[in-house]
Amino acid sequence: FGFIAGYRPQQLRAEDPVNVKAAEKMGRLHDQLRDSGYEGHQLEVLLVRLLFCLFAEDTGIFDEAQAFRQWVEDRTAEDGNDLGAKLAEAFQVMNTPPEKRQSTRDEQLASFPYINGQLFAEFLPIAAFNAQMRDALLDACALDWSQISPAVFGSMFQSIMDKDARRNLGAHYTSEQNIEKLIKPLFLDELRAEFEKVKHNKNRLFEFHKKLRTLTFLDPACGCGNFLVVTYRALRELELDVLRASRQSGQLSLDVHSLIQLDVDQFFGIEIEEFPARIAEVALWLTDHQMNLKVGEEFGLYFARIPLKSAPHIHHANALRLDWEEVIPKERLSYILGNPPFGGKQYQSKEQKEDLKTVVGHIKGAGVLDFVTGWFVKAGNFVEGTAVQCAFVSTNSIVQGEQVSVLWSQLLAQGIHINFAHRTFSWSNEARGKAAVHCVIIGFGFVESTRKTLFDYDHVNGEPQARSVNNINPYLVDATTVVLQKRRTPLGSAPSMAYGSKPVDGGAFVLSGEQREEILAAYPNIKPYIRRFVGSKEFLYGLERWVLWLKDADPVLVAGCPFIKTRLAQVRAMRAESSKAATREDASTPTLFAEDRQPEADFLIVPEVSSERRQYLPIGYEPADTIASNLVYIVLGADEYAFGVLNSAMHNGWMRYVAGRLKSDFRYSAGLVYNNFPWPQDISDDHRESIEAAAQAVLDVRAKYMNPLSEAPSPPDQVRGRLQPSPTRGEGEEGPDSAARGEGVNKGATLADLYDPLTMPPDLLKAHRKLDAEVDAAYSRKKFAGDADRVAFLFDLYQQLTSG
Repeated sequence: FGFIAGYRPQQLRAEDPVNVKAAEKMGRLHDQLRDSGYEGHQLEVLLVRLLFCLFAEDTGIFDEAQAFRQWVEDRTAEDGNDLGAKLAEAFQVMNTPPEKRQSTRDEQLASFPYINGQLFAEFLPIAAFNAQMRDALLDACALDWSQISPAVFGSMFQSIMDKDARRNLGAHYTSEQNIEKLIKPLFLDELRAEFEKVKHNKNRLFEFHKKLRTLTFLDPACGCGNFLVVTYRALRELELDVLRASRQSGQLSLDVHSLIQLDVDQFFGIEIEEFPARIAEVALWLTDHQMNLKVGEEFGLYFARIPLKSAPHIHHANALRLDWEEVIPKERLSYILGNPPFGGKQYQSKEQKEDLKTVVGHIKGAGVLDFVTGWFVKAGNFVEGTAVQCAFVSTNSIVQGEQVSVLWSQLLAQGIHINFAHRTFSWSNEARGKAAVHCVIIGFGFVESTRKTLFDYDHVNGEPQARSVNNINPYLVDATTVVLQKRRTPLGSAPSMAYGSKPVDGGAFVLSGEQREEILAAYPNIKPYIRRFVGSKEFLYGLERWVLWLKDADPVLVAGCPFIKTRLAQVRAMRAESSKAATREDASTPTLFAEDRQPEADFLIVPEVSSERRQYLPIGYEPADTIASNLVYIVLGADEYAFGVLNSAMHNGWMRYVAGRLKSDFRYSAGLVYNNFPWPQDISDDHRESIEAAAQAVLDVRAKYMNPLSEAPSPPDQVRGRLQPSPTRGEGEEGPDSAARGEGVNKGATLADLYDPLTMPPDLLKAHRKLDAEVDAAYSRKKFAGDADRVAFLFDLYQQLTSG
């Protein structure tokens, strides 16, 4: 029923499995040659030439069908020992104009055309083939290459790169479907719509055709040219429709090929690696030939642009260092598009960090930015003052967490507008060992579109649903343009949040369960000073960990315990050797945590990192005697009302859109997520009581599963809802306040169990849905359609609360 909310499915071209099959066949030949010692640049060039020959014989570039395969079968030995030399000779012939060839050449070899384009110009060492390699080549020849997209070149290139090289280059090659997700809203849908309006008007159709010839495209991280190839093919298909419309109007000349306007010289690219840059050129030429064949099929005339004359403008250069004016003057440019390398800050090489710094170094806080942001900033600087529209694929990290305020504050201040966007979806491509990445697509420019489109996904592997919206903010929400900055305190009168305590002890304070038992057997009098120690994993998965907590400890007891004295000596030595002055100063107080934020009353725990799979971020109470580590956040003085709001869909939706990520998991932040969260305003007593009751119901259902053999007592008012606080329960477990912690009962489910989408109990989900409804009602009378609707409302509320 998405159509009710204005959603419409985006129609994308289905992937052709023959592309994958072709890449795999060439991948096998590559592996055999590499294993024999023929590798590196020479192997890559050899494969590109072979791919061209396979394509050429099935598409009419070679005069006779199967000419290349027949030549291999007829002119090379079955054991393959002369195949390398024969291929070298064939490549030389294809690099020589007919008038300069020796007349004594073998007739079959001489039939190969002159290709030009520098494809066969480089001298290669002769490869040594064997029978198995020859068979692999003939097996590849047997495939019909005429239907294969030249975009497979990019997939082939990725399939022959090792994993380390892929990581270092940030190379995530895009499937044709994902490319269409970008090019359709960037320009193709608009051109198609314009064509439909003019196709019956001879003069306007003529002007539209001329307009297509003027369009130019730059991919400043073009790789093997997949974006340029798919874009060129789409434009040639549109041009073919123009020619059909001209024929129907009776204005088409007999020489239809003279009317073909579009050519590969409309396409510009920058690629840091030489080999994929050369592949991009070849792939565009092959696409040109494929489309010429389509025109020939349509109008009954064969047409081939061989030898090659026009050439794409692919520059082998570092895009972040190069002045893009050297590639194309911005006055000539129509669109910038592509898939720049991603590279989170922890994955960037030293060289990449330096490259990025040359572009974003002037931006405050730029050290947190992903590598891909360099292309956003450089494109923004390049097209400023023009009508050029841009669109890039990126990891979704640039629209989440602290990167938003750093990157988008800069871009928005320049006057850039987001005109369309795809929210998070799962990356897919045709290559072997393809990377699993969560991506977004963002279309932007200095000219604001009057019709903005936002593409939603029911799940990351789903299909895009398009929706017309009024605005797209940097979090990809149809809401007020807001860029959240870190705050030190929460909005309004909400309870404060802080990190847990940080020991800075080199591990000397921390004990496993077994170590605790051994130590207490020897020194039972130190039991009050060994406390449960809870970080995100312990809180979520019920893991057992303990810590020495010696704040206000009896100095006589400490001095009389050799175990404690040994551990304190380790802490002092570790801190004294630190490079940080503050840590060295803490060496004088080795009994204390370096950062002590431990509350004196029960508190809420919010895990810093939590799985993206969970519908609800597990948040729960802990008693004051549990020590919270610096891997969780603590909320002080949080009553049932606060528990209810923080466990609601409203807060969870806000967190999903605003929080940063650690890989794909949510990374909560007090400064960005919690302190910027707009709580309900002017809440009535009835709404507050309803939220408190729904929150207690969630706690009651949790308690039933976390301690299944115990009866959850009615909690006293002062700690209502807090007697079943933690999943870290073990049979017979003792410790401070053990009665309140369920001593002697069987360990039940953990919070990770309860909030796993596969194992979440129905009654817990029902309790949460009731809580969601009560919190929603406290915010507004409107019914919220989902996360996006809630977050849009919250952004507007945030704007109201902060604008004064």
